[in-house]
Amino acid sequence: MLAVKPPQPSSSAAVCSLQSSLLTLAILTLVSFTYLSLKSLHSPSLQTSIPTPPAHAVQVSQPQVSSDDDGVDDDVYHLPKMFKLNYEEMERRFKVYIYPDGDPNTYYQTPRKLTGKYASEGYFFQNLRESKFVTDDPDEADLFFIPISCHKMRGKGISYENMTVIVQNYVESLLSKYPYWNRTLGADHFFVTCHDVGVRATEGLPFLVKNSIRVVCSPSYDVGFIPHKDVALPQVLQPFALPAGGNDVENRTTLGFWAGHRNSKIRVILARAWENDTELDISNNRINRATGHLVYQKRFYRTKFCICPGGSQVNSARIADSIHYGCIPVILSNYYDLPFNDILNWHKFSVILKEKDVYQLKQILKNKTQEEFVKLHHNLVKVQKHFQWNSPPIKHDAFHMVMYELWLRHHVIKY
Repeated sequence: MLAVKPPQPSSSAAVCSLQSSLLTLAILTLVSFTYLSLKSLHSPSLQTSIPTPPAHAVQVSQPQVSSDDDGVDDDVYHLPKMFKLNYEEMERRFKVYIYPDGDPNTYYQTPRKLTGKYASEGYFFQNLRESKFVTDDPDEADLFFIPISCHKMRGKGISYENMTVIVQNYVESLLSKYPYWNRTLGADHFFVTCHDVGVRATEGLPFLVKNSIRVVCSPSYDVGFIPHKDVALPQVLQPFALPAGGNDVENRTTLGFWAGHRNSKIRVILARAWENDTELDISNNRINRATGHLVYQKRFYRTKFCICPGGSQVNSARIADSIHYGCIPVILSNYYDLPFNDILNWHKFSVILKEKDVYQLKQILKNKTQEEFVKLHHNLVKVQKHFQWNSPPIKHDAFHMVMYELWLRHHVIKY
């Protein structure tokens, strides 16, 4: 007799059996992990003990301070997460090529000085060379820096007319020598000037004003400043005479303070309207040094709101002074694109008014509640680092904020 072989399972049946086994194993594994996870959530050893305050305790509302190690606080930025991500990318990738032409002993390459009303221009020149943003390879550059210092020209007593000629000759020499300007018609070029003469000295080159990025301390819409293209440079009078103020609201008993020259219409109106007021400390002229040592600076320490009207230009170094000394700046100026305005929410740490509001100034400030003032003050302390120049520069200081503004503008249209 022939032996009869038992029927063999087909290969497809074997595969199905294997798949069923794997599926069953996966389900059991998932159930086991779910059980262990739920058990761990209820484990006393893994829970954080949060003490419950007694029923009679009064909980004081404290200002929310960000725990972000990078110092990016949600309260004072328009888009804090976006700022953080873009800032990190800037630090990794941003490169600037500095044109090497020009004698550093005349008007090029190096700052005149790092002190006084126009220190911001000098610090930027120096900080850029101290930073990692500079490249010697123009082909990897995102932007090109035209290193001409109108402040140095002013220091040498050069007239406005001759400044214009010097700027024009220098820029035109760069255009003829290098191919980079013509690739974008100058849209990826920038220059820096804090002195108002710098703005006037470049007016003789319409293509420079129209196409390149102007980093200026006088960012007024009525003198051709273009916010989406140009950058407002904070005017910071360094070194500061006294340490930074802050977290000292109990010492601030004066409602408002201003002292200075009446070199603009709004300052004349401010002085006439409020110089005899008993709650606003308004002085018709600068405080005489004979009245005591650093009297002017010390008044910032004891004042809640420091009035910052525009002078001969829309900007004022008094804004940075107010921020440094912990006094809420009251911006009293029209057509002013405030420094870092597209990054910082100025309404969170300052009071912004039109010039026509000067007649209601006292009532506007008195209408601010103590809670509102405290919140403004705490936010002001958070932004102090952005209005401080350092050498070498440090993260989030004034130099890096200006570089960030430039980084935002480096995506240019190729003509």
